[in-house]
Amino acid sequence: MRKLAALALISALACAAQTYKQRVEAALAAADKTVAKGPFTATWNSLSAYNVPAWYLNAKFGIFIHWGAYSVPAFGSEWYPRNMYQVDQREFQHHIQTFGPQFQFGYKDFIPRFKAEKFNPAEWAALFRKSGAKYVVPVAEHHDGFPMYDCSFTDWSAAKMGPHRDVVGELAKAVRAEGMVLGVSSHRAEHWWFYDGGRKFPSDVQDPKNAGLYAPAQPEKTPDGKSESSPDPEFLNDWLARTTELVDKYHPQLVWFDWWIEQPVFQPYLQRFAAFYYNRGAEWNKGVAINYKKESFPAHTAVLDIERGKLDKVRDQFWQTDTSVGLKSWGYIDGEKFRTADSLVDDLVDIVSKNGTLLLNIGPRSDGTIPEEVQTILLAIGRWLAVNGEAIYGTRPFEVYGEGPTEVLAGGFTDAKSQPFTGQDIRYTTKGETLYMIALDWPGAELRAKSLGTKGPLKGRKIRGVTLLGSQSKLKWKQAEDALTVTSPARGSGEFAFVYKIEFE
Repeated sequence: MRKLAALALISALACAAQTYKQRVEAALAAADKTVAKGPFTATWNSLSAYNVPAWYLNAKFGIFIHWGAYSVPAFGSEWYPRNMYQVDQREFQHHIQTFGPQFQFGYKDFIPRFKAEKFNPAEWAALFRKSGAKYVVPVAEHHDGFPMYDCSFTDWSAAKMGPHRDVVGELAKAVRAEGMVLGVSSHRAEHWWFYDGGRKFPSDVQDPKNAGLYAPAQPEKTPDGKSESSPDPEFLNDWLARTTELVDKYHPQLVWFDWWIEQPVFQPYLQRFAAFYYNRGAEWNKGVAINYKKESFPAHTAVLDIERGKLDKVRDQFWQTDTSVGLKSWGYIDGEKFRTADSLVDDLVDIVSKNGTLLLNIGPRSDGTIPEEVQTILLAIGRWLAVNGEAIYGTRPFEVYGEGPTEVLAGGFTDAKSQPFTGQDIRYTTKGETLYMIALDWPGAELRAKSLGTKGPLKGRKIRGVTLLGSQSKLKWKQAEDALTVTSPARGSGEFAFVYKIEFE
């Protein structure tokens, strides 16, 4: 009897594996049919004809959402599921002391505790709209391999476990009902090695019953430690099948990828996905975009994203910063330290002046509530945009992005090192025939813009008037060869950056 039961189990597993393989093959075949229809083919040469859609160029501000089972332990960061299996990380000992050894209580055991009982997508979307965001990007699948959507290629997902809800699907409806654009992010690539630590000591990662969540748990580095390990075709096909399914199920107009897709083995799969997605956008008659980091895509084929950092000059190609309201983590943790709304508005202005957009992340609690501190920050940004949004939305860079004494550090992971801006730090944006001059703090009674003298980029254009958005005060102004000087009788009424609207004859 035992032998028969074992044979039945083996047969059932083989059947399930075959069914999974067939689903992947069918998804890839369907994607390739879409590629074959054109107009884009799976080559960088063809994809270089891509144009960033107008909605994205005009939006300027979006909300990113890191939410998953890692919000249950609420410790360290959203990398808790990896670090709890890394013996040299503080999450490792914290986990043993708080939940028990990893062979008894693994990451999988947080999933039943991830109930999302207070998750209200309509309330989330209403808050994001009030923040002034124009697009919303929930994490569809993080490195932990637990999709937050109804994924056909695994039983380990939020739709089938934990909250038993299609989080991305529910958010898609709510976000669109508020007039915002939906995007999604995929961090699946890093899952190849995310749980490799669990192979090195007794843990539930080694139990075949949990392979649907933890596998493949391959080493992050090659045996000599000199380079990244390389995913096999099975993993890469799964990655492509999952990502194309996200597109077809939810019709996102933005797909965000994390850094590890830069591995050379991903290149043909990225080309296939981009051609598929851009062709889908053409079918829908909707503009779509892909975000990438570092050099995963050639510059003209998708939109560069810089994590927790900015640029120090205008970039010809449109780009994006993704950063978080939290300084420690992207997902919710206890004891988080938060950015100020003032600093985030300043970053938004600086980024937009350099032809960029800001994707600002929040981390909800495991029950689905958004922390009060986060709500306060978002609403403060929204108040500023309600008054000053005309200097942000739909604008384009001026001939010079700005001026001022504060140095902006270029590159990723620099925002925590940045110095606060002053009233002498000025940024410029344009919309049609209007120029916006934005002081990143109150400049005092007199603002002096050296870039706007008669010998500067204005090139003899005559100023008709200067007004301060949100203020009824009448301003005095004088344009000399070396500068435009604007005098205000009283402090502006705004909380943060101050926008001067310049109109011409």
